[in-house]
Amino acid sequence: MISPRKFAVLGNPVKHSLSPRLHALFAQQTGLNIQYEKHCVEPDAFSHTVAQFFEDGGVGLNITLPFKADAFALAGSRVSDRAKAAGSANTLWLEDGLVHACNTDGIGLVNDLLRLQLPLQGSRILLIGAGGATRGVMLPLLQAGCAHLHIVNRTEVKAHALAELARPLASPNVHVSASGFASLDGTWDIIVNASASSLAGEALPLPDTLFGPDNIAYDMLYTRNADTPFLRQARRAGVGQTSDGLGMLVYQGAESFRIWNHVQPEPVPVLTTLRTELAESA
Repeated sequence: MISPRKFAVLGNPVKHSLSPRLHALFAQQTGLNIQYEKHCVEPDAFSHTVAQFFEDGGVGLNITLPFKADAFALAGSRVSDRAKAAGSANTLWLEDGLVHACNTDGIGLVNDLLRLQLPLQGSRILLIGAGGATRGVMLPLLQAGCAHLHIVNRTEVKAHALAELARPLASPNVHVSASGFASLDGTWDIIVNASASSLAGEALPLPDTLFGPDNIAYDMLYTRNADTPFLRQARRAGVGQTSDGLGMLVYQGAESFRIWNHVQPEPVPVLTTLRTELAESA
């Protein structure tokens, strides 16, 4: 009997990760025999845990908080352009005995926005937050052809710092800008919350005029009932469409699965299954 290909997600905490379930669904769909586990790793044990996993025959790792920067550093120069732009990695694998890294978060967001039939080409995108989540999605959004990418953050200097990192990644005709909340203006087709506000249950200091019937509010956080404080805020202000980040999770996982197994799974049925299971467990 052929042994299963071994995968895992490393993080702290990692108890509630849906990655084992979604990769099991991808494997079932593609006919692959895999074993996917989740491991809570102590901060000083990350490098050793990665090395031991691959020494024991592991094929690929997903990395979640707080180890994405450590995963990026571990791969040295063997990182994808997406990981370089993000300064972090969420996907590790071995090639010729050496650890390689990619960041699939941004392409996961882009592919989920495309699933929602949003025209990214020529779009105006507002990214809320200036942390690792924002940095992780900038390059794929720029590559998708947006016309204007604006970063807004409570601490304005952090927003400008990320905009400076993004500008060299953008085509000459793409406008990249930044501001604090107090000076935020303009109209946006896609408004993405990449901050931790929903996790903290906080409302954002955004004007109601930011949201309208022709735009979408997207929260990178996902919940059992597909609702977050940010999405409720946007709906109250009259936004036309909302989405949480469960699709982003599924699509980033699909890209990791493709990298490891050289097989492209179909994310939509997996997303449908996970959404149903989350709702039933609420």
